[in-house]
Amino acid sequence: MHTSHPLQRYWDLAAAAVQGQALDAALELGVLDRLAQPASAAQVAAALALDPAQTGHLLDLLWSMDLLHRVEGDPVLYRCQPQARQYFCQDQPACCADAWRYRRQALERFSAQLGGLLRRDGPRPAPYVQTDAAGWAEAARKQIGQEQRAVAVPAALEALACVPGASDARRILDLGGGPGLIGIALVQANPDASGVVFDWPETAAVARENIARAGLADRLSVLGGDLASDAIGRDYDLIWCSSVLHFLPDPDAALRKMRDALAPGGTLVMAHAEIPADAAAAARVLPYYLPMMMLGRRVTRAGELRQALADCGFADVRGFDSARFPLAPLHVLSARKAAP
Repeated sequence: MHTSHPLQRYWDLAAAAVQGQALDAALELGVLDRLAQPASAAQVAAALALDPAQTGHLLDLLWSMDLLHRVEGDPVLYRCQPQARQYFCQDQPACCADAWRYRRQALERFSAQLGGLLRRDGPRPAPYVQTDAAGWAEAARKQIGQEQRAVAVPAALEALACVPGASDARRILDLGGGPGLIGIALVQANPDASGVVFDWPETAAVARENIARAGLADRLSVLGGDLASDAIGRDYDLIWCSSVLHFLPDPDAALRKMRDALAPGGTLVMAHAEIPADAAAAARVLPYYLPMMMLGRRVTRAGELRQALADCGFADVRGFDSARFPLAPLHVLSARKAAP
């Protein structure tokens, strides 16, 4: 019986950098956009002014990564696999090419800092200081907007479908909503609903653009501010909050603010990464969230957010895992503000 060498998984880990760089280059150059229909390496190279032989090597690697079909013959032809076309071709509504490159490059930048962060005399991060509001707003307009539209919106709607009464909410808060596409989807799904998207002022302006584009300016507004210090409104039937608590210096204070912002009987639904107790499950989370933790932000252990909700006075706390969100599985929690 053939078995791999114990080091094989770590050799594969080293080679993953080549695969990531290859896909990044293919997306930057528009290689996959040329393969909606079968084409040879020479045809792709001619269309993009690339070297034909090197292009052939790249296409073979992409084929080995299950991004391309490879059709034998003379010449060999390549064509995008359905998932590659759906998520990595610019003419598709669910394209996440820019978002994927943004995530890869962010992880690469962190990797370059890791050694310095480990040293006692290394730089000490300021985890809760917003230093690039304009950059985050631009990412919300483009890369995060892509990812939210293609992945986070369907994941959020699927998660909310599991929460009793969520579909009946008439006043909704999309808290830390970025480009606001989840809030837009929630209001679109219920003709009687209205709501607010809250985020940093620069990012809230991006959400306002998207709301206007969706024709919902009469039902959905934006509120710009700092969740740690500014008011978020009141009397909401539903608050949606995804991957927000990691960025706050006092998550418990934020949970109390959310509780106070709910109408009696209102529901808070949160989706956040937590570190599972099982090593294999933790391996799905930690590579993506280690940067956040080493830069001084908090990622809770499994069960800690559920307990925090109970400690803040929420009732009927329920939870489940979802692997439908970007990057890593999130734990979805719902909780009610008790009626008087």
